[in-house]
Amino acid sequence: MTHPAIHIVDDDPDVRDGLAWLFDSRGYRAIAWANGPEFLQTASAQATQWGHAVVLMDIRMEPLSGLATFEKLKALACPWPVLFLTGHGDVSMAVAAVKNGAWDFLEKPFQDNQLVDRVEQALAAAQARAEADGHTRKLKAALAGLSQREHEVLAELLQGHYNKNIADHLGITQRTVEFHRANIFEKLGVASAVELAHQLGKLQATADGRP
Repeated sequence: MTHPAIHIVDDDPDVRDGLAWLFDSRGYRAIAWANGPEFLQTASAQATQWGHAVVLMDIRMEPLSGLATFEKLKALACPWPVLFLTGHGDVSMAVAAVKNGAWDFLEKPFQDNQLVDRVEQALAAAQARAEADGHTRKLKAALAGLSQREHEVLAELLQGHYNKNIADHLGITQRTVEFHRANIFEKLGVASAVELAHQLGKLQATADGRP
């Protein structure tokens, strides 16, 4: 299994080397970048095959600031959580970045254990999101694979109708309803109508942008 990568983007070589040593010593793959453009070039080459990673990025860098680098990373639809490293005078910028989608920020100087803890929390959150996204993709694919009749039976099931009522509404036998119901449950990976409604409710919430 590949260890998660910690991308360290900072134009200060002492900071880069120190952070790389810290995460290497904790069993992570630390990859250091001297500036935003170099990091973005590699990130763009990994698009659609992102893997599991977190980005530690200085908010003030040359020739491209951390905020500008972050905006370009977002434009790539990169799922990696970004944790900004800031000086005291940059806290307001960091707060704005978090509101704009950055995962968090830490003000320098910070404790090593505190930084590692936050990175591990970010990795866990990213993994949970990736698993949820994977489940959503599978569910959408399964829905797309239902036949027209299965979609009709599904709509009746979601209204809470019993097999006999569904059979009457669709002009088919109750046994045929049971056959389609079993196929729907198998294809969507659910064991009951309640679970079915729950899964499709979560899918609809995701589509609406709700948590």
